[in-house]
Amino acid sequence: MKRNLFIEMAFLATAGFAAAQGPGYQPNTDVLGAHLNYGRGCTACHAPHSGAYGNGNAKTADPTSGNVALWGEDVASLYGKTITTGGGGYVETLPTSMAATTPDVSGLLTCLSCHDGNYAQGAMMKNRVYETLPATYGTQNFIPTLLGNDGTSQGNYLNDHPVGLNAVMGCGGQYNWDCTISATGTVQMTGAASSKFVTNYGFFVSPGTYNNTPVVLCTTCHNQHLMNVVNVTAAKSGLTPGTYATMFFIRAPYNPASGTAGSNQTAQFCRQCHGGESNEMNNGIAVTTF
Repeated sequence: MKRNLFIEMAFLATAGFAAAQGPGYQPNTDVLGAHLNYGRGCTACHAPHSGAYGNGNAKTADPTSGNVALWGEDVASLYGKTITTGGGGYVETLPTSMAATTPDVSGLLTCLSCHDGNYAQGAMMKNRVYETLPATYGTQNFIPTLLGNDGTSQGNYLNDHPVGLNAVMGCGGQYNWDCTISATGTVQMTGAASSKFVTNYGFFVSPGTYNNTPVVLCTTCHNQHLMNVVNVTAAKSGLTPGTYATMFFIRAPYNPASGTAGSNQTAQFCRQCHGGESNEMNNGIAVTTF
């Protein structure tokens, strides 16, 4: 996710969304949201027959794309390409096949087939916000949905949040939680501060696992199937279980348009990985305010 996307989110939130606070939220638009793709629905990404060939890409697509999640978009132009994110510190060489067994196939490569805009342009998004904006926001609806073509120079990924097999999520030290990583690469929020944070907000992110190490992918922060709602369970959070409002396919309660003074839920989302900036790791007693 883009660093400057958080600024855009705060600006582009709808007025009606601001009223949604706490559990029991009932979305009044389809939960697939922007990924309905103007009515195409699930078949915009998944082709029930023949993969990318079945979605009209027979001239250029890898005919084996549909072997993975019935993927219907052309990813062949991305195979083996190198992108560098996070200001230059995270180099990711994309898989050379949809048959690769690394987590960046389903967690990054498939996403870039629509959200790259540089190597892959056939199904690229239009960098426009999906939600209807209130009249007071004017006509501005640009939002940086393309990693490799976001309004700066084409092919620039440096201003994107680190992603890929080298974007390792850590525990301990100045910037991380007092968590631990299991032998299989699972993040365990069991430290004094991290466990308290789970009670105060939760741990909703879904890191990939590579060489028994947790890594950050697009799907770590985003659930591509639910744009405007998240189901909070006791297994993930100390919040009251129920459905909470979210935006932009974020996996956790996330409402930058909250009408509550001092609401900190959007900051809490980032602190799931960035523990060094949390209240709990700095002896603060603030909890999540919606």
